[in-house]
Amino acid sequence: MASQFAGRTVLVAGAGVSGLAAAEVLVAAGARTMVSDDRAAALESLPAGAEAVTGLPEGVELIVTGPGRRPDHPLVAEAAVRGIEVVGEPELAWRLGQERADPPVWLVVTGTNGKTTCTGMLAAILRAAGLDAVACGNIGYPVVSAVAAGHAVLAVELSSFQLHWSPSVVPAAGLVLNVAEDHLDWHGGLDAYAAAKARALTGPVAVAGIDDPIAARLLHECPAPTKVGATLGEPGPGQLGIVGEQLVDRAFPASREIRQRESGDPAPRVASSGEGVVLADVADVTPGGPPGLTDALAAAALARAHGVGPGAVREGLAGFRPGPHRSALVGTVGGVRYVDDSKATNPHAADAALAAQPAGRIVWVLGGLLKGAHVDELVARHADRLAGAVVIGTDRAEIVDALARHAPQIPATEVTEGDDEVMSSAVRRAAALARPGDVVLLAPAAASMDQFRDYAERGEAFAAAVAALGTRAGSEAGEQGA
Repeated sequence: MASQFAGRTVLVAGAGVSGLAAAEVLVAAGARTMVSDDRAAALESLPAGAEAVTGLPEGVELIVTGPGRRPDHPLVAEAAVRGIEVVGEPELAWRLGQERADPPVWLVVTGTNGKTTCTGMLAAILRAAGLDAVACGNIGYPVVSAVAAGHAVLAVELSSFQLHWSPSVVPAAGLVLNVAEDHLDWHGGLDAYAAAKARALTGPVAVAGIDDPIAARLLHECPAPTKVGATLGEPGPGQLGIVGEQLVDRAFPASREIRQRESGDPAPRVASSGEGVVLADVADVTPGGPPGLTDALAAAALARAHGVGPGAVREGLAGFRPGPHRSALVGTVGGVRYVDDSKATNPHAADAALAAQPAGRIVWVLGGLLKGAHVDELVARHADRLAGAVVIGTDRAEIVDALARHAPQIPATEVTEGDDEVMSSAVRRAAALARPGDVVLLAPAAASMDQFRDYAERGEAFAAAVAALGTRAGSEAGEQGA
């Protein structure tokens, strides 16, 4: 059967990773595929059969936009005047998937923080159950590529931007982990941001981290017939939570494992209270601590909604390890530990990164683009543990003011825009504030695009600066001993 896109003229607006993937599948589907991008270099390596264009050419019937393009962008406004539909790459993936005789199952993860870790945990659990599953979406692998590859089950991480541009997506099960101030400049306010996140809860099963008040409200208000809460407390009916040192399911106690890794799998363990099924031990979960355990419970809920049994949940969680730039120890110099959590791109994530550090003093490296968020509450909450702060990035002034109000006792220093090698300077200043036993933590609470390509480059710059600091310290020690 011919694709619905065959013979249509489609503009892919943005030649990033997801845009190029979209262009490739559109060409394969028989669409006349045009690609535009403000960066001329990005148009030099288009898929065969795609045309590089500028503006909005005549004849375009559909626009597939990059996720970061705001609804008030001139291209979107012009499309509205001309009656041209604008969608995102995940929406394109959904429509292509529905053309298959066996459409893939979408298990969608969103939230302000923790969604990448949760999506990775979910994919690991699904694979442990023997399913043809892959993590995709905002995690780095475009959903259209996963659909084109024919995968049966998709663990899909979606940002608020992607959900905004995906009006038709109805996941088999969807999750909102948490909602805190982020991307308010894009959405125009917290209510609109939360409403975009709530689009993940439109399917038959909705899951939310109910310890978060906004996520709990979205779950309560959503239309899903089955609503499941994930909590760090003891779970009630319809919830997953923690009893003693065990992750317990009281939402899907009769859930049947689709695939057993070994014949003769033991019967599910029953919680000590006699109610619910034990899925895993707290010790099985990495990263640990409240954020990691919430991610694990939420991932387990989505997997259980798809019929995955407790054995696969435990196996998947036990084998999962988080990606880089998430509370990763990158070096120890002079008795000071240097930890990279560059993925903490908003105050909510930075709060979790600070809380996850062992007891002791912290020298905090932070700053960048706040995107309309505020840091006063964050600074006040952790002021007693701070030994100092080094502030970088465009929105330094707001952060420095918050530190002066809520942590006036700590030394705070700014790395100005004129400083060479911003991160090298920041690490040297942090080292000067630290003493043996302290942690120097990169948890920016802000986006990176003002000074770095992305959060990964920022984290890599931090690690390189720490390595250089260690080399210099070793050299100086050698000279003193000579």
